[in-house]
Amino acid sequence: MKHRIIVLGAGYTGAIAAGRLARRLRPEDVAITLVNAEPDFVERVRLHQLAVGQDLRTRPFSEMFADTGVELKLAKVTGVDVDSRTVTVDGANGAQELGYDTLVYALGSGWNTQGVPGISEHAHDITGRPGALRLRERLAGLDAGEPVVVVGGGLTGLEAATEIAETRPDLDVALAVRGGLGDWLSPKGRAHVRMVCARLGVTVHENTSVTGVAAGHVTTADGTSLPAAVTVWTTGFAVHPIAQATTLEVDGTGRIVVDGTMRSVSHPDVYAIGDAAMAMGPGDKPLRMSCASGTPTAWQAADSIAARLTGGKLPDMPLRYFNQCISLGRKDGLIQYVTADDRAVRAALTGRIAAVYKELVCKGAAWGVVNPLLGMPTRARRLAQDRAGVSPTVR
Repeated sequence: MKHRIIVLGAGYTGAIAAGRLARRLRPEDVAITLVNAEPDFVERVRLHQLAVGQDLRTRPFSEMFADTGVELKLAKVTGVDVDSRTVTVDGANGAQELGYDTLVYALGSGWNTQGVPGISEHAHDITGRPGALRLRERLAGLDAGEPVVVVGGGLTGLEAATEIAETRPDLDVALAVRGGLGDWLSPKGRAHVRMVCARLGVTVHENTSVTGVAAGHVTTADGTSLPAAVTVWTTGFAVHPIAQATTLEVDGTGRIVVDGTMRSVSHPDVYAIGDAAMAMGPGDKPLRMSCASGTPTAWQAADSIAARLTGGKLPDMPLRYFNQCISLGRKDGLIQYVTADDRAVRAALTGRIAAVYKELVCKGAAWGVVNPLLGMPTRARRLAQDRAGVSPTVR
């Protein structure tokens, strides 16, 4: 009987984990099922480009996983029972229950409304393709001079505001940030972001908390009303709620608490990766939700599962940061170098060379999904057998 591995979610982390496991383990021994609601891989780091009208390359999973042994199930995950080791999904054939021996939870995250009134009704998000396409349609319908407010001064907010301003210089684009603009960056990085916003005509409202969103405007904590024909909400991410409804140990935000191999500390048959995992990095600091964090966790989980199943050595790969890559439109960017625990250092690349660097990073991330072993040769290994000749579960 094959060892059943189910991977939930086919973003960067889930797709990498499924592909890496398929190459590390023999198809005679394992059945790998990848569950995802959409048939194509979505380059989440490019969704701000999609929102302004740029066309992204279509990457069908049917092609990506052809001849790998990974079975793709197009369905929405509706429930997980980690005690009975089953997953409930809803697809073209209706509701279905899937049993697993090992579960890789990679459902990721969506936008975080933070309970602010009016967001669901009047704001747009770019955490997924449907939201980016809705924003694309709305922006295309705006007339010259109409106001657009991007709320949130993190990487997503900076990229969205500058992309919109560069693509539609006829619009009145504003960026509302809770603190100072780029206050986590180095002095060189902050100065460059400020310069680019000024050049593109982005009005920056610093130390501004948005407390309400309505049709035509947003309201700030001090009662100011900022006109907004379109509001784009980018104030962070919230994890998929399913894990919090299970008996898995999760943190206060709903992320699954894992050890250094990405294994759940409460349920050894479950691994969590990417935004869904509460994983610790250097300095005992939680890894932030990002592609930079997610990809290494996918490698770590896949290699750990393969090692435990085949009797191999567990990986000991450090999870650390090197830089933060920010596109500021298509012609400018910022590469902020950071310490292992993600604190900015003085060094930074700016301008056109940084834009090229960021583009290479985006292309490399997509290439890494298709090539989860990064081009390195490997030999698929047989599962270890116990004395009775039975393949073990991952415990």
